Amino acid sequence: MVFLAFFDSKLRAQKKAEEAENSRLQYERTCQLLGGEVTFPGSLDSDEMWWRDHFLWLKDIGYQLRPRHAPDWVPSWTGTDKYWALCEDSWRMPATQIASAIRTSDGAHVVLKRIQPSLHPHEVEVGKFLASEPLGQQRENHCVEMLDVLQVPNEADEAILVLPLLRPFDDPPFETIGEIIDFALQVFEGLQFMHKYHVAHRDCMDLNIMMDPRQMYPHPFHPCRPSRRLDLKGWAKHRPRTECPPRYLFIDFGISRRYQAWQVAPLEPPIWGGYKGVPEFQTSNEPRNPFPTDVWYLGYALQQQLLEVYRGLSFMEPLVSDMLQTDPAKRPTMDEVVSRFVPTYSALSPWKLRSRAVKKEEWIIMRPFRALFHWLRCLRFLWRRLPAIPSLIV
Repeated sequence: MVFLAFFDSKLRAQKKAEEAENSRLQYERTCQLLGGEVTFPGSLDSDEMWWRDHFLWLKDIGYQLRPRHAPDWVPSWTGTDKYWALCEDSWRMPATQIASAIRTSDGAHVVLKRIQPSLHPHEVEVGKFLASEPLGQQRENHCVEMLDVLQVPNEADEAILVLPLLRPFDDPPFETIGEIIDFALQVFEGLQFMHKYHVAHRDCMDLNIMMDPRQMYPHPFHPCRPSRRLDLKGWAKHRPRTECPPRYLFIDFGISRRYQAWQVAPLEPPIWGGYKGVPEFQTSNEPRNPFPTDVWYLGYALQQQLLEVYRGLSFMEPLVSDMLQTDPAKRPTMDEVVSRFVPTYSALSPWKLRSRAVKKEEWIIMRPFRALFHWLRCLRFLWRRLPAIPSLIV
């Protein structure tokens, strides 16, 4: 009976494979009749084909792309009954202008970003300036480091930025009020640092703030599925931020600008970033000072991603409200933002700082159980004398 069951399962698998192959061939014939390009679920899109075409060149200079982008790639689910979306080589990066790779010189996991210098002429200049000495080693510098800039051969208007592998700043979610304050403090001083050296980001929205999580994750995570381990042996488990403080970094200097020291209030034509509600861009196309606009962008990011998501952050509301003033002249500078924020969080009690960051949408019946687990873990942090605001040295 066992043999018959095994034989029957093999027949079913073979039948599924034959059906899948017949379906694929029928799809190819239809595409050819209609004059379209032959594709299949999980196949490379047109932007990914650019990475495929440069696979061997990147390998020669020390960057190994995923097997998916190899010129001779054959999908692992071909000829099997595997569901294509569950196969690792079907997974794509969130944006097709980026690709994950391994730097063969040291095995580091990096991200390659394809840019066109003619469209973003200042991105490389700004990135290199912020990473140069002595700026690159300053604690207040929260700008992603450009590890390398690659000029694509025979393509004058194509370049590749080599960047570290990062995660969204709120993935995993914050667990304590102190961790949220740590994030706000880092992004405040990061934008203050950029403005100090006369650089306007011009698009410091939430998607352009990332986290370097290397200390938090004992096992590397997959760049296409950050919830999974890189070796696919289960979920990517992480340590708490309080235990392993991450650094938060600004990325994407595509529309950023660097100014001379004497340009205290430069004027630039409006340029739309990720947020479309910038007040000064709504009524006029007159040139504007980009530094107050940066303040609005960051304030809006905090309002949308923190104040409207978590409970217990009313102490931040006055400052964020001022950052969102309709009149740019009424917004605080980043120096003023930092000088106001420090006494604000310093006045909070240790109990408040270590209290749990509760999402507004959290199911109320789960709160007592999560609160109990939270305070049991806090006792361990207290015993180890870990600061309530993770990155602060006490």
